[in-house]
Amino acid sequence: MISALARFAFIVFLALIAAFIALFNWGAEWAICIGIFFLSIPLVNSYINLARLRKYALNDSIENMLLPSGYWEEVFFRLQRLVKNLKLKMRDVEQQHNHFIEAFQASPNGILMLDGDDQIEWCNSIAESFFGLHYKRDVMQRINFLVRRPEFIQYLAKRNFDEPLLMERMGPDSSLSLMLQAFPFGDQRHLLLVQNVTDMQKADAMRRDFVANVSHEMRTPITVLMGFLETVQSLNLEKNQRDQYFEMMMSQAQRMKSLVEDLLTLANLEANSLPALNNEVNIKTVMALLKNDAEALSQGKHTFSFEILSSENLLGDEREILSAFSNLVSNAIRYTPDSGAIEVRWRINAHGQGEFIVMDTGPGIAPEHLSRLTERFYRVDRSRSRDTGGTGLGLAIVKHIASRHQAQLLIESTPGKGSKFILRFPKERLST
Repeated sequence: MISALARFAFIVFLALIAAFIALFNWGAEWAICIGIFFLSIPLVNSYINLARLRKYALNDSIENMLLPSGYWEEVFFRLQRLVKNLKLKMRDVEQQHNHFIEAFQASPNGILMLDGDDQIEWCNSIAESFFGLHYKRDVMQRINFLVRRPEFIQYLAKRNFDEPLLMERMGPDSSLSLMLQAFPFGDQRHLLLVQNVTDMQKADAMRRDFVANVSHEMRTPITVLMGFLETVQSLNLEKNQRDQYFEMMMSQAQRMKSLVEDLLTLANLEANSLPALNNEVNIKTVMALLKNDAEALSQGKHTFSFEILSSENLLGDEREILSAFSNLVSNAIRYTPDSGAIEVRWRINAHGQGEFIVMDTGPGIAPEHLSRLTERFYRVDRSRSRDTGGTGLGLAIVKHIASRHQAQLLIESTPGKGSKFILRFPKERLST
């Protein structure tokens, strides 16, 4: 302040000196003009500097302005430094804000920020897809005007957010199950987190169905066994009747044993998602074992054809490969009527892929059943499957074994003309 007054006093002093000189030499009029001229010099300089400052301020480029000389240099220098610091801080804040937005956008969960009136302040793209929203269009709209589900409106109205809310039939095609919960933050605001629990719901349903199916499958043979045991205990049966009952009890016990073994096999396969081993599996040995087992299971009721059309062997887990092949062959035997024909082949197709093929002359399968055949306990004909000793897990086991060997299970069938099952292995699983 003192420096500014000193400079002003110096300019006034110079103006007075110039005015006195002009007064003595040219008169009063010239003295006034020269005095005003000296006083106007700093004013003009200030106006020019202020005009430059306004120009750069309007262009938001004060930090790029050339510094003037004199007193304004220090003022502009400090202003430039202040603007640069403010812009750096603003840039840091914007970067942090963008990082937060990117993180929220990358979240697999839906995120909505609501103000005190439940108006949408921000939401990520996942939330947009869950609720059919569009942020730019729906910003500052009340969420309960856009999501008109009664349970959701009631959830917001109660203001009791201790427990989450499950909403079914959500999403673009009404196929999603969403779990959402609101969390208060800031000044009466709420953060609404939405999680897609469709897969979890399906897994729970599958577990419930699995337990129910296992219970049902086990209940029948156990009931039969208990009935036979009560009969044997309470009645004085003849030896041939007793032997008949024991044979039927053994059949039911064998059925339970097969079911438990298949369940354990399936559990082990599901627990191990890693690729199978790369041990060489001799196809000739496997086909010989399959032929012996098939003839024993058929008991001369079917005609078999086992062909090895290529010398290439497989790379994989021999136990799993034999289990998958055996399941396909045994299924063909069980579902093919007596005197039917079953063909089993190993070949390399035109694309160099290995194919294990099982064809039968059974009743065939309707197209609507084909996509569900590999589901656990799914049967086209439940009564026939039980009569032939099937557990309903064979194709599910084959599917998991195929997955571990990077193979495909292909099913072709025509009702009344038989079925064709193909296990197709990639070139990497072949060994010459």
